Amino acid sequence: MKLSFYGAARSVTGSRHIVDAGKTRILLDCGMFQGRRDQSRERNQHLGFDPKSVEAVCLSHAHIDHSGALPMLAKGGFRGAVHMTKATADLTEILLADSARIQENDCRYVNKLERRRGRQCVSPIYSRDDAQKIVKHFRGGGYEQSVSLAPNVTARFHDAGHIIGSSAVWLRHRTRGNSTTLLFSGDLGRANMPILRDPHAPPPCDVLIIESTYGDRLHDDVENQRKEMAKKLVQHAIQHKSKILVPAFSVGRTQDIIMRIKELVKNGEVDPIPIFIDSPLALKATKVFRQHPECYDEDTYRTFTSKGDIFASKYLNFVSTTKDSKLLNQRKGPCVIISASGMCEGGRVVHHLKHMIEDEANVIVLVGFQAEHTLGRKLVEEWDTVPIFGVPTKRRAQVVRLNGFSAHADRNDLLAYVRAMTPHPKKVFVVHGEERQSLAFAMTLREEFPAMDVEVPKPDSTHEI
Repeated sequence: MKLSFYGAARSVTGSRHIVDAGKTRILLDCGMFQGRRDQSRERNQHLGFDPKSVEAVCLSHAHIDHSGALPMLAKGGFRGAVHMTKATADLTEILLADSARIQENDCRYVNKLERRRGRQCVSPIYSRDDAQKIVKHFRGGGYEQSVSLAPNVTARFHDAGHIIGSSAVWLRHRTRGNSTTLLFSGDLGRANMPILRDPHAPPPCDVLIIESTYGDRLHDDVENQRKEMAKKLVQHAIQHKSKILVPAFSVGRTQDIIMRIKELVKNGEVDPIPIFIDSPLALKATKVFRQHPECYDEDTYRTFTSKGDIFASKYLNFVSTTKDSKLLNQRKGPCVIISASGMCEGGRVVHHLKHMIEDEANVIVLVGFQAEHTLGRKLVEEWDTVPIFGVPTKRRAQVVRLNGFSAHADRNDLLAYVRAMTPHPKKVFVVHGEERQSLAFAMTLREEFPAMDVEVPKPDSTHEI
């Protein structure tokens, strides 16, 4: 068996890992790179391997940094199947169509500016037709069900508790009476989070590929995050008649925030104010959540089945049309606007930032990890001037970071996941983290498990197992 790492190696985005099991080539995830525009474009247009050489794909979950480059497989001649859970299949279909739409719209907007400057125009890396072509290759299944990828390779999907449908992917490769097992964690979730079940205990494996997004840190206490949210968001907005902008992924975090705001209002901790979910994708994704109660935790399932729609409320408003989105920029506060994307790299949230960022009464609330070189990362680092559609823009709005809403496991969660394996894996590859986080978590593993061979692969490297 050989493993090759073409993305999310010493970085967070663009998850792509190749497993060569004898003559069978399996791709784990096919994510989109996010960061510096020129570098991301190059890495997203050229996957690093020949799509025609891949026999099957296993997709851990629908987030664009794991699924967003799938249409490039179809463009490159891929003919196999893309395996995932049913919920992931439903989500990924709408996410890829939305990704193509955003690329088309953003390119159209940016090109207006580029023409004025006499610069070369850009084009989307794939179209909505390309996205639809790869969807025809999707094969959705259930958790814990065995899937034959080739005569000598089987796969199973285990609930990762990160977003709806998310999974860790377990592979078994049989050769001449022997077998090698591999577990790819995908993105791991956290225990006791709203809506979804906790991550399932991992199956034993010989080789583990594990994420490390928060491999060197711990999350803040969730209860403190709720209080901070009440104080910094709603109360501030009421007092200053201002807007609170929450860039959030349309899948997972948006639904999480809806549930938490409803709980705060119900408990009398904050007064209700208008909340706008400005994303057609979020509305579609929430419909997918409604269609897959099998992914809910016990409390959410009981609430959903006994009290009706868990996502409905009279002060929550889903914004669908571009016209209504633009009207939000003319609206006076107080209000909360939740809009994609979570790293501020595209979509309607960038237009809201353009209109809101120069008003010191407004607050930008970042609730998830922000990858290097993204606009979201520049906001986290509180740059005084940030590029919005390539135009340097003065930042006067406040920036608040709330890590308690992260859907990623922290260092202790990741350690607990490895400890739960019996026996422990012989070989571990630490991926999907910036270099500092990956190296730190690898060191933590080596200290606790001295017999374990732990490696942080470099980009585009290949390793014999």
